[in-house]
Amino acid sequence: MSQPTTPFTKKELLPQEEMLELKRDKGELFIGIPKECNFQEKRVCLTPDAVAGITANGHRVLMEKGAGLHANFTDQNYSDAGAEVTSDSSKVFGCPIVLKVTPPSLQELDLMHPHSTLISALQLKTIEKSYFKKLADKRITALAFDFIKDEYGSYPAVEALSEIAGNASVLIASELLSNTSNGNGLMFGNISGVPPTEVVILGAGTVGFYAAKSSLGLGANVKVFDSSLTKLRKIQKELGQNIYTSTLQPKNLIKSLKRADVVVGAVRGKNRAPIIVTQEMVEKMKQDSVIIDVSIDMGGCIETSEITTHDHPVINKFGVIHYGVPNIPSRYARSASVSISNIFTPYLLHIGEEGGIENALRFDLGLRNGLYAYHGVITKKAIAHWFGIEYRDINLLIF
Repeated sequence: MSQPTTPFTKKELLPQEEMLELKRDKGELFIGIPKECNFQEKRVCLTPDAVAGITANGHRVLMEKGAGLHANFTDQNYSDAGAEVTSDSSKVFGCPIVLKVTPPSLQELDLMHPHSTLISALQLKTIEKSYFKKLADKRITALAFDFIKDEYGSYPAVEALSEIAGNASVLIASELLSNTSNGNGLMFGNISGVPPTEVVILGAGTVGFYAAKSSLGLGANVKVFDSSLTKLRKIQKELGQNIYTSTLQPKNLIKSLKRADVVVGAVRGKNRAPIIVTQEMVEKMKQDSVIIDVSIDMGGCIETSEITTHDHPVINKFGVIHYGVPNIPSRYARSASVSISNIFTPYLLHIGEEGGIENALRFDLGLRNGLYAYHGVITKKAIAHWFGIEYRDINLLIF
């Protein structure tokens, strides 16, 4: 009788020795934080309190002089917290890890050392193909903090900044309605005997939720529109009260826009924000009503919106005040900096505990999701398709 065949040898079927994982040595990080040079960018990645916590764990932080001034953090604050302060930006960009809010320019990338690590936002609308070529030439490992996921599968940096933008949109609208801003003189708030301010919010995501929450807190009458019933149901549940919600039906939307004092546009898209409110709809709105288009950084969801600046934030079209500043959180630089710092600090300490960025990427899938360049090789499919460049699956590069 023939013996049963097996794909394994007799030796392979015997118990084998197991290689146990060795304890990873804690790594010492050297982090450079340059001064932000992008137009009207006033945030900084780490607060002095965060720097104190990071340096207390044995890491080094090199700050460029004046990096935190717009957020009201002085060089002395950082020095007292344990950071080294220098006026030489080339030294800051020469650190093994460079931490920025906005992506570095090509000139700043030239200052970075080969095989270093860059952590910043990835603003695809503001960078060109040459940016990725420079990353490849320098073999830089780059992470976008807005793509990093937490253990719950959400994007903490995006949610934090969206929370600020949602709350800020209502504060800005309230200011623009006042007579001192040449508004119609309406006050946010449920004043006895006075009809409440009518607020229409387009989009029931994080920005829409916090805009609705702030508006309700001030006593406004709120209407939320979204194409997703799930999001509309969720926003009612999270707000803890039944508010007017509707899908994006033109008849209901036009009727609400005619009565609106404030419209907050918070609809996003994969490449460009979809146009929800047309010029014809805007023309039918009240005189001196206010539009805050939070999605202007993705083209805007209101047809008549235009990009404006913090110095000249509004334009008037068809008698309607339009606010189209793309970087709303920078208007509140200190709060935004504290919020970003709260996200960065645990990740930096985690990278140190793991023995460096290589080990952290190997074992932390959420952190790896933020990776878009690994030693100069593009690892994000969406970026590769957007710019027409080659990419590699990160799972084939990290072992």
